[in-house]
This record gives sequence, C-alpha cells and structure tokens, in this order.
Amino acid sequence: MAQVPQRFFDALAVRTWCGLSLRALGRAREDIDAINVYPVADGDTGTNLYLTVESAVAAVEAVFAAHEVDAGAGDADTRDADTRDAVTRDADGGPSLADAVGAMAHGALIGARGNSGTILAQLLRGMAQVLAARSDAPHTGGPGLGLALRHAAESARQAVAHPVEGTVLTVASAAADAADGAGDHCAEVALAAYEGARAALAATPGQLPALERAGVVDAGGHGLVTVLAALVETFTGRTPEAGAVPHARVGHGGADPAAECATADEDGPAFEVIYLLEAGDAAVARLRQRLDALGDSLVVVGGDGLWNVHVHVDDAGAAVEAGVEAGRPYRIRITHFGHGDVHTTGAERPPRERAQRAVVAVVPGEGLADLYAGAGATTLLARPGEPPASGELVQAVRRAHAREVVLLPNDAELRHTAAAAAEQVRAEGIRAALIPTRSAVQGIAALAVHEADRRFDEDVVAMTSAAGATRHAEVTVAERRSWTTAGICQAGDVLGLIDGDVAVIGPDVSRVAATVLDRMLSAGGELVTLVLGDEAPPALADQLEARVREAYLAVDTAVYRGGRQGALLLVGVE
Repeated sequence: MAQVPQRFFDALAVRTWCGLSLRALGRAREDIDAINVYPVADGDTGTNLYLTVESAVAAVEAVFAAHEVDAGAGDADTRDADTRDAVTRDADGGPSLADAVGAMAHGALIGARGNSGTILAQLLRGMAQVLAARSDAPHTGGPGLGLALRHAAESARQAVAHPVEGTVLTVASAAADAADGAGDHCAEVALAAYEGARAALAATPGQLPALERAGVVDAGGHGLVTVLAALVETFTGRTPEAGAVPHARVGHGGADPAAECATADEDGPAFEVIYLLEAGDAAVARLRQRLDALGDSLVVVGGDGLWNVHVHVDDAGAAVEAGVEAGRPYRIRITHFGHGDVHTTGAERPPRERAQRAVVAVVPGEGLADLYAGAGATTLLARPGEPPASGELVQAVRRAHAREVVLLPNDAELRHTAAAAAEQVRAEGIRAALIPTRSAVQGIAALAVHEADRRFDEDVVAMTSAAGATRHAEVTVAERRSWTTAGICQAGDVLGLIDGDVAVIGPDVSRVAATVLDRMLSAGGELVTLVLGDEAPPALADQLEARVREAYLAVDTAVYRGGRQGALLLVGVE
C-alpha cells in the first residue's frame, strides 16, 4: 500500500516516520551488520539501530493509544472535560507534536543499544528539544525541521566524549548542513538532508582508516541515511530515487570486513557496558570524566534525570561502580567482545550443551524474576513504563539456549511483541510457542504445570490451560484523574482491576484489595496467589490470608514478594 504523504511535521508525521524507519532498518539490518568495523567489528550496528527505533515506535504508539482512551472517556462523559487534560491535544483531538516527539525521544533513550543506537537516541532527543519548544504548536514546516536537524547533529557531537570524523556524527552534520535553507516545505528539507547525508556516507572510507582498510562505508552512518530516507518517504509518499545507499565493499576481493579489522580490534577494550542511569547533571558530569579515564567510545545521552550510558572498557565492574556512585544504574548490559556474549552483570557463563526445552518469561519485578528463575525459567525484567522490545525477547530466547521455547509475555500489551519474537526465533530453527498470559500470576500457574519431559505440544496445551483457568487482578494507585469502567477516579485513588478492567475505586488499599478478592472468589476457586509489591502495606498479606481462611473453606493461599513490580498487589485465582 502506498504511503500517504504528510504535508507538515506533526504528531502523525512522527508516528509515520518512526514506523517507516523501523521497516527500513528491518530490511537493511543484515547489510549494516555486515559492514560494521568501527569502533568494534562486532557485526551488530544494524541490529542495535533497529532495537533502538523499535523502542521509539512503541513509545509513540503508546501515546496515540492513550489519546484514544482519553477520547473515549470524553465521549462517555462530555460534562467532565477535565478527565481529558492529562496530555496536550492538537486541533484534531490527537496527541500534540510535543507529545509525539517527546515519546519518540524517550523511547529511543530507554531502548538505545550499542554505540550507534545511543547516538541515534541523542539525535532524536536533539530534534525533540527543538520541536517541543513550543508546546502549543500543532506542527512545523521546513525551516523548523531544518533547525531540529541542526540541533540534533550538535547535541549528538556533545554527547560523544571524543568525536571522530567519518562516522555517523559526520553524516548527521552533513545532513544538517544540506537541510539549512533548503526550502519552506518539509519534503524539500527532508530530501536535501537525505542527499547530503548520502554524499557524506560515501566519503567516509576516506576519513577513517578502519573503513578504508575494509573497503566499506560507516555502518552507523548507513543506518542514519536509512532513517533519513524514511523521513523523505514520510513527506513524499515514496522512497528517494537517488539510488541505493552506498554500503558495498569498494575493493579487497570480497573478504570479510570484520576479519580484516580483527587484528586492530584485539588491542581495544574487552567489554561494552551500557546502562540507564537516574542521576543529576553534576553527578553525570563527574561520571563522564571517570568513564573517559577507564575506556573509550564513551557516549552519555539524555537529561532531566535519566541518562543512557555507553562505554568500552577492560574493567566492566569499575564502569558499573562509577554509575552506582553517580546515581541509580539499571538495565545493565555487558558485552564481551571476544565472545559476543550479551548478558547482565554477573559471572560469565561457560559454554553449555543446548537444552531441549526452556521457558522464557517477561516479569515486572525483581522478586518475581527470582521466583521464575528458581522454577527454571529464563527471565526478562520489564520495569514499569519500560516494556521490552521484541529484540530483547529474542536475545532472552538465545540465552535460554534451547531447541524448544515457550514464551510467557505476562502482559496483554506485550502479546504482539512476543509474537514477533517468536517468529524471528522460528526463522533461526528454534521451535517456539507463545502462551498469551496477561499477568505474571497466569505465568506462575502455567509454569507450575510445565514438564520438560512431556511432548512439546502437550506441555504447551497444559500450560495454556492452567493460565487460562487463572483469573487475574491487580491493585494499584491512579496517577491522574481519568474516566474508568468503574467511574471517574482522582489522582491517588486506589484502583482494583479484575481481568484488566477497573472494578473498584476507593481510598484504602486494604479495603480495595479485600473487595477485589471477594469478587474474584464469588465465582469459586481453589488457590489464591498474592504477589506483593515493595510499596504494599506490610500487613496486607496477613489480612488477605486471614480473610480467605475465615470466609472461603478449602481455598489455599500462596504469597510471594514481587519487588518493584509497579502494582501494589497482583492476585491470581485458580
């Protein structure tokens, strides 16, 4: 289907651009990976860029989905317009440009992977800072887009400790130069930026010896040109006609580019360390100095208290400790370049024989992660507001190192993400089945009946049946005033959700939890599972256990500690 061109750069254009960029990077990912020789010939630049944009897409889609919900609330109760004031709207009632670009930048920041992905996140953040400066503006034209591209290039350079020419930074600067004064229409500016970036990309082998030796253009720059081509398509409805992006080898008889640079890379740092960091500006300034002394390829992007830190070092522990001193690091990822093993902090795992079957589960808190891991599952932690991308699920499946895998997304909104991951690993020869669990308590029920010795299909059927027979609920606190299926709630109200819908609104956690439990058990049940978050009242578990014991004969109760799981309480009834 032909893409409908956008006239202005507004919220819908942001959404369109992100989606087109993701599809374009999906097509180009393997080509970009194949030419990745700088700063490390690890063959993952295309994949990292794809995962970064995938996270941006998810964030933008969430903003549009939130506005659809708010619009429904307004239709249901037009007398209470304040229920729709959580996010700015444009003239058509959708999200504003500021909302969309802010979501795009935040999504890219929390999902940024690798050196090039981190720089791309800062490029998008730089654009967002300009485009969101006037929160009341529904859109911008060509000059505004050009200004955003200029600020993006400058902010990306500032984020890199030691900028190197012949990289994505050079390509970004060339795009900004070409866009300057290119015209009043976004299509003209986008096409000029693309052509300027494409010409700069073709020249990168003459600027960087590693590229010249391998006979390739810069992989990160290739990715940026791909993203800019998607920007052109956003405003014209078609891909640029200037020809294919230059990425093929320019000589050396078709040898492997990574192999040609392997000798040089052996002298570089052994680890890539990436983490998100909650910290203030002054602490991050000190962190930059410390990490710069520890290694190279240092990129620190972000702001407003949240940062993405990327560095190549020999002492991975010291890089993480520096983050701990600066603030609160999380989503810590360490890659050993010598082995290509991506893992979270901890001892390196020795090579092992591939297992026959594994369960891979997304879990919302550290306590649940320990519980699932204790039952033999490979876990992927999803912090509140930071859903994992399909690529992260794929990597979790690879870590499981099994011929057969059962996926438990444990969140209704992650079903499509998990389905995409399942399709990808099937293409790699792994037999994968997705059980559409909507809550971690359904995942617990499924995991309880898992038997690796059974035939795969029988095991999947048994786990699916156990999950489906488990009703799920949660108790949480409303963040803002809004309309729900149980009426209007105020910020700070306690909400009880049963099977995904708000069923109870009240001022007291214990009372709401008891009401939820009574409603669920009114239809019968044999086992109640309670998973308490770290902000739940200390006596809540004892109160609910006593209620079940006194009012419901022959119903057992199991209590777990979920940690920082977002909800105060998760409830499952089997």
